Amino acid sequence: MTRWLAGPAMARANALVGGWMAEAGMAVRVDAAGNLVGHLPGSDPDAGTLLLGSHLDTVRDAGAFDGPLGVIAAIECVARLRAQEVSLPFSVDVLGFSDEEGLRFGTAYLGSRAVAGTLGPELFGVADADGVTVGEAVAAFGAGPGAASRRGERLLGYCELHIEQGPELERRDAPVALVTAIAGATRAEVRFTGRAGHAGTVPMELRRDAACALADFVLAVEAAGRSQPGLVATVGRLAVLPGAPNVIAGEAVASLDVRHADDVVRAAAVDALRERAGALAAARGVELAWEQRMATPAVAMDPGLTELLATAVAGRGVPEVRLPSGAGHDAVALSELTGAAMLFVRCAGGVSHHPDESVQAADVAVALDVLHGFVLRLAEVAGAAEPSASQL
Repeated sequence: MTRWLAGPAMARANALVGGWMAEAGMAVRVDAAGNLVGHLPGSDPDAGTLLLGSHLDTVRDAGAFDGPLGVIAAIECVARLRAQEVSLPFSVDVLGFSDEEGLRFGTAYLGSRAVAGTLGPELFGVADADGVTVGEAVAAFGAGPGAASRRGERLLGYCELHIEQGPELERRDAPVALVTAIAGATRAEVRFTGRAGHAGTVPMELRRDAACALADFVLAVEAAGRSQPGLVATVGRLAVLPGAPNVIAGEAVASLDVRHADDVVRAAAVDALRERAGALAAARGVELAWEQRMATPAVAMDPGLTELLATAVAGRGVPEVRLPSGAGHDAVALSELTGAAMLFVRCAGGVSHHPDESVQAADVAVALDVLHGFVLRLAEVAGAAEPSASQL
């Protein structure tokens, strides 16, 4: 499946998931950034709001669980609270973010950054491959009026349930893990411009082949990622123009993704790769254009919220595992608005961003129990939930 910001598949997903939110007793809306929002009011209007959720967009040719599992689990948590007649003092908002992966526009966390109030207005002018801007796409999508930002509201925190996207939980034979921190990430678009020409008539020594410069750069990125522990560097998208088999490439474009839990290490690696790209371009007589699309710092999860999750894990009787996340999540953006916590769920083989993504129902059941316990414990801290007789 492939769902990108403000596309037809996203519209269908919002309609389906919005229906589930309504069935769970929430008021449903789509905010100005295309995020799906379900709202369950609390008993005390002054008690604030807890945010739960994840993203509904996907990478290209995606699996079913990266992102949507966290949204659906949050809806199920709300449904369980209502079925048990739990009266929470605070409100709960379930968020289905519209753009975490950045597939359509080359951005990331666009939906959650809009909620955090950190989305610059210039991003609404970024265009997709068809020349449609973010602003035009969201307007055509029928997003709601007003700002998506929740800045200035009283928020109790944000908690995101997500598949691990790695093999550690399988290795440790544990169903869930507490996330300790999320690695920082830099994304850039790297473009080499040479001169197109006939593949049969331009001598090799006279060529300014952009594809060859790009090939050198891809290998340099791989070498950089292997140069020190914890650093990962990836070229995930390539384009060569004009793209004909008998034409020398006049232009070649690549995406770059660099991550590390230490921001100093990550920044140094990006700087070194940019310098290397410049040297490669000069050696081959091509021009280099480097556009940084995103740079997010490493983010530590909120200690208080994480300890509430830990208590809920202990209450469920499963081992406590703590892991850092090499993948980015909406919790990165939300951490600039409020405290954030994350719960990983074991996934088969650590496979993610692929149709083979898979989870076990028993593991998801554990995660739901932990999320439910987390909300109840937060209610106790915030002023005590009123349990039903069935809970007693």
